[in-house]
Amino acid sequence: MATKASATRKSKPLRSDIGWSTHDKIGVLGYDLVRDLIGKVDLGDMSFLEITGRLPNEKESRMFNAILVSSVEHGIVPSAIATRMTWAGAPESLQSAVAAGLLGLGTVFVGTTEGASKMLKGALPDPKAEVSLPQLAAKIVDGFHKAGRIIPGIGHPIHKPVDPRSTRLLAIARANGFSGKYVQLVKLVQKRAEKVYGKVLPLNATGAKAAICCEMGLPLTVIRGLGVISRAVGLVGHILEESRNPMAMEIWHRVEDEASAHTRGRFTKKNTRRR
Repeated sequence: MATKASATRKSKPLRSDIGWSTHDKIGVLGYDLVRDLIGKVDLGDMSFLEITGRLPNEKESRMFNAILVSSVEHGIVPSAIATRMTWAGAPESLQSAVAAGLLGLGTVFVGTTEGASKMLKGALPDPKAEVSLPQLAAKIVDGFHKAGRIIPGIGHPIHKPVDPRSTRLLAIARANGFSGKYVQLVKLVQKRAEKVYGKVLPLNATGAKAAICCEMGLPLTVIRGLGVISRAVGLVGHILEESRNPMAMEIWHRVEDEASAHTRGRFTKKNTRRR
């Protein structure tokens, strides 16, 4: 039953310009899917089209695909474990297992690209502005340090003193014209962070990608989505490996045995005394 408010509300026309279909054609953002896209563009370029509304040029394609490839795989991280464990419990639902892994992409894993992008863009809204990048970097780092917060995109538990992914991504960015003020700024942030925090804090892959995404002008609202696109591919690979060489059940039994051993021991002693 319609309420009085809904009855008086003026309806907003529903519209989407992304895709449409007829009996013999499928349109995607002004392109004919069959004639213009299938067999002519790769998945990275198609993703770029969906995000920006246009196909990338050669340099944008090379850079964007490099960003996506860098996030596909990083071993047995929490997202991969979540996917494997979910698939072990529901092998009939591959998509649920992939979704379980993707739900864990946040401020610690993968999603830090979004946080770092917002940090850089917030400090430098207009890359053409005449500003002191060292001063901006100092302001960023000092602010995070004072608040006791981790700087997104800076530091890595394994890749020290250099994250090799960052080195490669920044080299590709430099070769393709995406190494401007945001890249300079994130490098200065990394150097300032090591000085202020007094320890080795490399520029990690998410920090490098964040700066490059800002250089490319990609919308901040979808930056985390790039990691989702990439990691979904990797998680499907983990499911295939899990089906051939399972570890999820071993993880379950080992965690159960080790985590509850002390409790089980106390319970056994109580029962023994009562006898």
